[in-house]
Amino acid sequence: MLIVPHNAVAAVLDGRESDVLAVVRDAYLAHEAGLTAVKHSTFLRLPGGGNRIIGLPAFVGGKDPALGMKWIASFPANTATGRQRASAVIVLNSPDDGRPYALVEGALISARRTAASAALAAALMGGDDPDGVTLFGCGVINMEVLRFLQVTVDGLRAVTLYDKDDGRAGWFAGRCARLVPGVPLTVANTPERALSTHRLVSVATTAAEPHIGTDACRAGTTVLHLSLRDLYPEAILGARNVVDDPEHVCREGTSLERAASLAGDRGFIDATIGELLAGSRRLGPDPARVSVFSPFGLGALDIALARFVYEAASRQGLGVPVPGFLPDGMDFLDRSRPLEGASDDR
Repeated sequence: MLIVPHNAVAAVLDGRESDVLAVVRDAYLAHEAGLTAVKHSTFLRLPGGGNRIIGLPAFVGGKDPALGMKWIASFPANTATGRQRASAVIVLNSPDDGRPYALVEGALISARRTAASAALAAALMGGDDPDGVTLFGCGVINMEVLRFLQVTVDGLRAVTLYDKDDGRAGWFAGRCARLVPGVPLTVANTPERALSTHRLVSVATTAAEPHIGTDACRAGTTVLHLSLRDLYPEAILGARNVVDDPEHVCREGTSLERAASLAGDRGFIDATIGELLAGSRRLGPDPARVSVFSPFGLGALDIALARFVYEAASRQGLGVPVPGFLPDGMDFLDRSRPLEGASDDR
């Protein structure tokens, strides 16, 4: 068993955005080709508030298969005390015999796979010149989105920030300035101003209920709807919609589940990101409509990226080996040796 802590995960992933994008792209293509097994996420909701822990088991097939599960906690009140909202572990199991072989810190993997999927969608769905990006919600996910957009989208000449907590937005602006030095940063004072400034908007908040529409967005805007519950269902129904998987995203109270309930079906979903990446469906830029990307977050992405981290950490001598974590051999089947404490008494 190899335990790969946060600092080792960061050492593997930092500066390797192109590699992460390739892992996420390949996982989406495997899912589109039917080479994955991705069960519905299991939500353990704690009484008395919005705290929850989610289990995402997944298998990714192909030439280098991966198997495992992400166990991610979301405690929104953590942010008030300076801690991250999400914490996670990922266990990797051997596809050959099922034995667990790695325990990987998962919050950074989760954030970067989410951001990479958003950056891929922005490149596939957006126009040729988005001019800038609005980060709606000043947290870890949108910081990572900005990191990956620099790789997939040209022309990000400005960044606009919005958060309902002005102090948090100011702190976040300082972090962004270090990530994109020389790029002008502006803090919007209203949601409408934030949504209308650029034709690329990334929404990543802790909202549990819809609270914004797209009327303020400019025609042709692409909205990366990463937190899934921000947009009114009417806004979803009026947009072009791309998802990661219709079965997964239309559940657990998402804006898309609400939209499907209003519409009576899922016909408002125009494509999956796997279809766009595979070229089996095409959606060119639409200058007249808002386009929305809503990824539920497939466990296949986490498992594929965790395997990538594990392999790199093993090569670089990172992580903490734990010998003897699993029992060796099959001694318990050796009938010539009585089990400890066993008795022939009937």
